[in-house]
This record gives sequence, structure tokens and C-alpha cells, in this order.
Amino acid sequence: MRETWKKSRTQRINLLRGILREAGIEAPAATQAFIRAAHEWVDQAELAPLSHQLHIVLAEINLYEQCMVECEQQLKRWHAEDEIVHKLDEVSGIGVLTASALKAAVGRPERFANGRQLSAWLGMTPREFSSGERRRLGHISRQGNGYVRTLLIHGARAALLAAQRCQVRTPERLTPLQRWAVETAARIGHNKAAVALANKLVRICWAVWCHERRFSGDWQSVRSA
Repeated sequence: MRETWKKSRTQRINLLRGILREAGIEAPAATQAFIRAAHEWVDQAELAPLSHQLHIVLAEINLYEQCMVECEQQLKRWHAEDEIVHKLDEVSGIGVLTASALKAAVGRPERFANGRQLSAWLGMTPREFSSGERRRLGHISRQGNGYVRTLLIHGARAALLAAQRCQVRTPERLTPLQRWAVETAARIGHNKAAVALANKLVRICWAVWCHERRFSGDWQSVRSA
């Protein structure tokens, strides 16, 4: 339901953004900044003939925003005593919505031998096109639960942005996971890095879930000799 409201909100925002652009008004790219500024712009003189209709669109956007917030609050109430959701929620880029969706989709994580198998089941691992002499990896397979995969990638994108801001403001506070994400983005680009981070987050969620440990961005696996 939340995704339906989010999709409807995005459609209304794009409609309003297009109308403002035709009027010569350049709107902020960030959604929340755009919504705040739009309340002031719709009353400008050049938009007066459309003012009533634009206010209706804004009211619809506000309604969908409120529905999304209430949906998230309801999820938090439902999972207030759920230990697994709490542990997954602690992972960078994994909120209560993604945590609850992942738990519902996976069910029993022990049926996967490791995090990579879970990641492959969710379609987060790249397709392989290899020959006898060369190994080539393509785009992720996109098999499995598309809704959970979308949530994971959106969450990873937010976690990557947070890591990049931390690098600029307080680089000494970067965790190894954040440092890896920032370096990956510098090497292969933001979008590919977000998908790579989502892949890593799935494996971290499997480890947190199966081994019943708390998430730590400073944790590193110890390879056997």
C-alpha cells in the first residue's frame, strides 16, 4: 500500500514540476524541498489562472505524504516487539519497512547456506558471461522478489549518500563499510555503487539474522588461515 501511495505522490509531483517548469520556475531536485517551495510558488501571479487546480494537486501530495507516514508508524507498532526486525533495522540502509518486508519474504534464512545465496535469490548478484579464458559479469539478474529488491537498492542509495556526506564533514568517523561504499562509488559511479552496496547489505542482513549478532559497520570477517 505504501508503494502505491508513493507512486501516486511521485506522479503528482512530476505533474506539478512540469507545470512550474513551463512557467519558468526551476524547482529544487530534492522532493521535500520541492514540496515546501511549491506552496509558495502556486500563488504567484503568473500561475493565478491555474492556482485552484495546483492547490488541489498539492493537497493530494500532502495526503499521500500523510498516508505514507501513517503506514510506517503502523509498521513500527506491529513490529515493536519483533527482535529480528529490530536487528535488521539497525543495519545501515535498512529501515523498518525493508526489514519487515525482508523477513516476510525470506521466512527462514537458514535455508540459504550463506549471504551470497540469499542475495542471488533476491536477484542482487550479477549475471555471469564467462568463457574458458575470460570472466565477464553483467547486470544483476533481477530475479526473485522485486519489491524487496527495490527497497534494498533505495536504502543502499540513502546509505551511500550519508557516507559521502560523512566523508566531506567528518571523514575520521567513516566506518569500514562506509569507506568501502564511498571508494566504490568513486571507482564505478554512484548508481552501480548503490546496487553493489545493496548486495553487500543483503549478506550483512543474512549474517545478522542467522548468527544472531548486532550490526556493526566496523565489523570485518576473519578469514581462516
